[in-house]
Amino acid sequence: MNTKLTLTIDQSIIEKAKKYARKKERSLSDLIENYLKALTAKEIPQQEEFSPAVESLKGSFKMPKDFDYKKELTDRLSEKYL
Repeated sequence: MNTKLTLTIDQSIIEKAKKYARKKERSLSDLIENYLKALTAKEIPQQEEFSPAVESLKGSFKMPKDFDYKKELTDRLSEKYL
């Protein structure tokens, strides 16, 4: 269901946005709606779906609280490729 929304935006920004929308052959409403979708999608964590094999491994070990994944990955890749 679509609903009207009133926004207060600087006139110069509105004009630039309208030109941009015309170039992309889209409506300004469509651009704003998609922007808001993208913006809010980042804040809502998406549940990742794993294969049954990976699901069965969940909880099979506990990592130390101070485990640094990025450092460990860097170390392993350095050993492998350097």
